[in-house]
Amino acid sequence: MTFDWHAIEETLNADGCAHVPGVLAADDCAALARTYADPDCFRSRVVMARHGFGRGEYQYFCYPLPPLVARLREQLYGPLAAIANRWYEAMNLPVRFPASHAGFLARCHAAGQARPTPLLLQYEAGDYNCLHQDLYGEHVFPLQAAFLLSRPGIDFTGGEFVLTEQRPRMQSRVEVVPLGQGDCVIFPVFHRPVNGTRGICRVNLRHGVSRVRSGRRHTLGVIFHDAE
Repeated sequence: MTFDWHAIEETLNADGCAHVPGVLAADDCAALARTYADPDCFRSRVVMARHGFGRGEYQYFCYPLPPLVARLREQLYGPLAAIANRWYEAMNLPVRFPASHAGFLARCHAAGQARPTPLLLQYEAGDYNCLHQDLYGEHVFPLQAAFLLSRPGIDFTGGEFVLTEQRPRMQSRVEVVPLGQGDCVIFPVFHRPVNGTRGICRVNLRHGVSRVRSGRRHTLGVIFHDAE
C-alpha cells in the first residue's frame, strides 16, 4: 500500500478529509465483508435503531484483529500521528502522540481503554448512520479511516459518506465523499485546526452515512484508540 502523505495532509488541511482511491483489492474487500457473518471475529454487535444512532448495525472486532485490519491500523498510524501532532501544536493542545501505534495503545490500556475499536458496518435498504463522533474514553486519536468494501451502483445505491464541519460563528459546512470499492477516506474524529480571522481556531466535525436506497453496503472503520 502506497500513500502520498504530503498530498493527504494538504487535503486534510484544506477540506477536512482526504479520499484515497484503490487502497484495498476487490478480493480483500469481499473477504472482509464475509467476516460479518462470523461471530468469532467480534466482541460486540450494535443495532443502531435501539440507541437512536440511525438504522443498520455494526460489530466491533475482537483481539487478535484480522491480519489485514491489524496491518492497516499499524501502517496508517505513524504518518497520521505526525499530522496529529502538528494539528495539536497548531491548536495549542498539550497532548502529543507516540510515533508507534503500540506506544499509543499502551497509553490507552494503562487508562483502562483496552477494548478494540476497528469495526465492520452493515447497511440494508433504508438504513443510514446519524452524524456522530467516535469517542471512547479519555485518550482519543484525532484521525480515523473508513474503507468502502461494497461496490456502489452494483451492491448498493445511496449510502454516501458525509462529513459536517461547524466553524465558529458560521453555518455548518457539508462534505460528501463519493467512494468506490476499496477506497479509503481519512477524516478527523472530532476536531481540527482551521485558519480563521483571528488566527488558528478549533472546529468540530461529525460524520455519518446517508440513506442506502437499495442493496447492502459494508464498510470497515479503522479507529486508532481503544475503548473503555
